[in-house]
Amino acid sequence: MHSFFASQMDFIFFFYGLAFILLGAICFSIARILSHASSWRALGLFGVLHGCLEWLDLAALIIGDHPWFAAGRVALMTASFVCLLEFARLQALRIGWRVPGRGVYLLLILGVALIGFFAGSKAAGAAGRYFLGFPGSIAAALVFLQHAKVFSGRVRTATFIAAAGFALYGVSSGLVTPTLSYGPAQYLNNDQFAELTGVPIQLVRGVLACCISFSIWVIWGYRAAADVSSEKFALYLRRQFGWTLAAIAAILVCGWTLTEYLGAVYRANVRAQAQGEIDLLGSRLAAETAMVDGMVKALAGSPSIVKLATGFAPAEPEARSVLNLQVEASGARAGYLLNPEGGVIAASDDAPPLGARESATPLRDALANRASFAFDFDPATVETRYLASRPVRDGQRVAAVAVLMKSLEGFERDIQRLDRPYFFVNPDGVVAMTNRPADLRRTLWPLSDERRMALEQNFGPLIARPLLKQEVADDSWTSVNGARDYVRRSATPHGAWSLVILKPTREIFASRLLGIVITLLVTIMALIYILGRQRAVRDEVEMDKRLRLQKLADELGLQAATDPLTGLHNRLHLEQTFTDEIARARRDGTPLSLVVFDIDRFKSVNDIYGHPVGDRALVRIAALTRQFVRSTDFLARWGGEEFLILLPGADSSAAARIAEALRAAIAEAEFDGVGALTCSFGVAQFFEDQSASAFLARADAALYRAKLNGRNRAELAAAETGALGASRSVASGLV
Repeated sequence: MHSFFASQMDFIFFFYGLAFILLGAICFSIARILSHASSWRALGLFGVLHGCLEWLDLAALIIGDHPWFAAGRVALMTASFVCLLEFARLQALRIGWRVPGRGVYLLLILGVALIGFFAGSKAAGAAGRYFLGFPGSIAAALVFLQHAKVFSGRVRTATFIAAAGFALYGVSSGLVTPTLSYGPAQYLNNDQFAELTGVPIQLVRGVLACCISFSIWVIWGYRAAADVSSEKFALYLRRQFGWTLAAIAAILVCGWTLTEYLGAVYRANVRAQAQGEIDLLGSRLAAETAMVDGMVKALAGSPSIVKLATGFAPAEPEARSVLNLQVEASGARAGYLLNPEGGVIAASDDAPPLGARESATPLRDALANRASFAFDFDPATVETRYLASRPVRDGQRVAAVAVLMKSLEGFERDIQRLDRPYFFVNPDGVVAMTNRPADLRRTLWPLSDERRMALEQNFGPLIARPLLKQEVADDSWTSVNGARDYVRRSATPHGAWSLVILKPTREIFASRLLGIVITLLVTIMALIYILGRQRAVRDEVEMDKRLRLQKLADELGLQAATDPLTGLHNRLHLEQTFTDEIARARRDGTPLSLVVFDIDRFKSVNDIYGHPVGDRALVRIAALTRQFVRSTDFLARWGGEEFLILLPGADSSAAARIAEALRAAIAEAEFDGVGALTCSFGVAQFFEDQSASAFLARADAALYRAKLNGRNRAELAAAETGALGASRSVASGLV
């Protein structure tokens, strides 16, 4: 499991960062609505900065790290934790807790900076987690626990989840740090956590960040639903939370599948390339040794060599000549003829002494009547050599051993020109040749102390720290100096020595990056749709609420301005309209007239026939009156059985004609339960120097005269000459 997650660190960093970016977006959305938004902005900034930090860690994984890049990430992490502390501090102040001022941040940041200056960015990162990350997360957890006391139901549950998420995040992020050789980080660190659980700590932090983000979203969603007081919106939110979780989970799973597929394609290419390269390198090595193998066979069967091996002394010059010829033809450095005890019978010109260590293997194999092919490392010259030997037989007896020794310096020069790390190692994994000089005489995988001491007799002092954690039999995806590499091992044709290729797989993360980018884009589009849909539903609910309130207000306003019995305007509405029309008549210089009328002897109607009959009569008269007024006229029930018509743009003559026509229509109408009814009318025209009350008084006086003059008539108020004076009947003039 640990190996699997190690290959998924790019997607884990992406997921980790995405969870915190989501937290930041949620908190900034909350801050736009609240009046006390500072604390939520601080938490949002923490989420955004921390999310960017994890994506920078992803970038370091892909393009490689640099001390300045690492220091910048530590500074960003420190800033994000300061924002988290500020959120907790501001929330604590709102609760009423006594907390330190912002000056404490300077002391904490100074401590992190000093540790970074003296001990490096890695130690500064651990200090930032200890000094800021852990206390900030625990303080945020305590704040949410305090808030949970005043909530209930799902909001209370979500608040507890947020508190637990921050507390666990404080432990996982504030106490589990990168590995250091001192302090708490040597006992509680990322590597030990991964070895103990099989899961990288970054994945745990990402899951906790998701829990925190969604729990805060739930808290705020239900609070928003409570603010709009809509069951429809609350139901939508409950469904939306489920849809969102399912959608994000599906997107991440599909994105990981795509990323893994792209990575698998790259891994297959890496394997194929590595196999081709190591086969080519093996062919090059085989070409170096094949000629020596053939020549040593010919040397062992040479008559001159056989004669010399069997003790025919005069054959020595001829045998030496054969040795020189075979050395030259095979490209070897030296040739030897050894007796069964290891002594040199003959050697080629300029052949270096052959020590007991170099001759041990050829002698052992020759005495066993078999050919020998071996590689050897000279610690004095730091040179790797190839020794091929065959027994020289006298009948069935091994009389001597023919040995050719070739330096592999040509092959080593070829390796040095290659751009990928290559190693030529002995069976124990000790590097004898490489294009990385710093790794010469390093063990590729761990060895016991006893075995390493034995190997140092042949190789000299070995570099103790191995490159790999364990021996590689064929191929493996493993960690080399903290970086993910592909290791390919292939045995040489002769002996147990091996060729090893390290193929850095940083490019694999670049190929997987396409899947990560696609996942990010789809996630952003999904969140935009989800949050946009939530806003649209909320706006729809609020608009519906506003429309209902507006309708209610209109109905209430209509009720306040309308007579409930007749449906005409009431006296309250008339007073405002009366004032407005007088002001318009004065401003525009247009005529304005007023007709006031009431039902003759209406009290007796109520007394004799009852109020329901009287009410029906009022309704019928209102209906008749509507037929005689224009759309620009204003008809109102003045009170009881009295009505009023305000006629903008009409002079007294026009108003009198309307009054007379209405009088006649009422007199001719039939009223249920009563029979016939009549009305008396008073007509007046507004004069510019009159007040509103005087205007109304003149019309009312005219109505009074109509009553005095026998009822069922319309009287026109006399032109104002300082007193109301006489009014004349207009009945005769209108008939």
